[in-house]
Amino acid sequence: MTSLDTAPASPAATSAPRTYRNYGHPLWRRILVSREAAVIGALILVIVVSSGVVRNFGSPITMTYLLLDVAPILLIALPMTLIIITGEIDLSVASIVGLSSVLLGTLTQGGMPIELAALVAIIVGALGGALNGFLITVVGLPSLAVTIGTLALYRGLAVGLLGTTAVTDFPEFWTDLAKSKLGDTGVPAIVIPFLVLAVIFAVLLHFTPFGRGIFAIGQSSEAATFSGVHVNRTKLILFVLSGAVSAFAGLYYTLRFGSARGDNATGLELQVIAAVLLGGVSIFGGRGALHGVIAGVLLIGVLASALRLANVTSDVINIITGVLLVLSVVYSSFLTWLQKKRQKPGGNRKSPPRTATS
Repeated sequence: MTSLDTAPASPAATSAPRTYRNYGHPLWRRILVSREAAVIGALILVIVVSSGVVRNFGSPITMTYLLLDVAPILLIALPMTLIIITGEIDLSVASIVGLSSVLLGTLTQGGMPIELAALVAIIVGALGGALNGFLITVVGLPSLAVTIGTLALYRGLAVGLLGTTAVTDFPEFWTDLAKSKLGDTGVPAIVIPFLVLAVIFAVLLHFTPFGRGIFAIGQSSEAATFSGVHVNRTKLILFVLSGAVSAFAGLYYTLRFGSARGDNATGLELQVIAAVLLGGVSIFGGRGALHGVIAGVLLIGVLASALRLANVTSDVINIITGVLLVLSVVYSSFLTWLQKKRQKPGGNRKSPPRTATS
């Protein structure tokens, strides 16, 4: 009689599962042969070509304004990366930027010290992220539907608080600080808080059990739950971080331009998501790296800056950004399809064990 070991495997058991990156390859190959490396290479290529073709592109003042422009996107992209790796999305980030801008303007106009007003704005942003996380993790609603709704809610609150007017009376010290540079380098001072946050998020994502749980959730939330990962708590924390960082980006946005308006940063969420996906993060969750996302943000910023210097209209720049977003999603799906086609039928199936007879 043949034992149960000889029973044929079910189709589900032999199908290729979603897996982490193959760490069996050498370190140099994992670094150089990756989507993140391709984005970094494209960034270097665009910088070199733009410097030779576009007049004044390589000047220090152009680089300064480039970093000033992409700073809010760089900041918001940090928590957005972690959220998308879990398989969720947050479309309310730009409206939180606008809400924090309005809060900073109205509170300082009412006599509150700007430092305290900034703290209140960040707390409100964190609470907005907590509301998103609560509706997604506790109520069980899809993140796309929730954050589309809160996008309209937070933007409506911002416009309702301030109307169509703008607050422009801010302390000169803070507006100058938002636009200041590090000595004679031409590097904006906002780079310092960004680097601090980037290190924190990179360590959190890539070097802690919490970060491994984020990747596990993106691979399979059910498997992550059975592995001991607190799925709902992890997602809630990420949405709170997204709200707080978005509010901080709103403070910088307001002080840099010296204007608090309810429509500040309208449409910024699309640029953030485009940069994150372009940086190698899978829209389906489960993979991504922060250095690729940072390169993706800079790539979009460099392209936009070069095109503006070449007198290309903003509409064309938006079209190019949209094309990059579509191509990044299609490219990710194409690679997944190609990997499946290259797998041999039954390639993951182990050889049948020796049977026991009676």
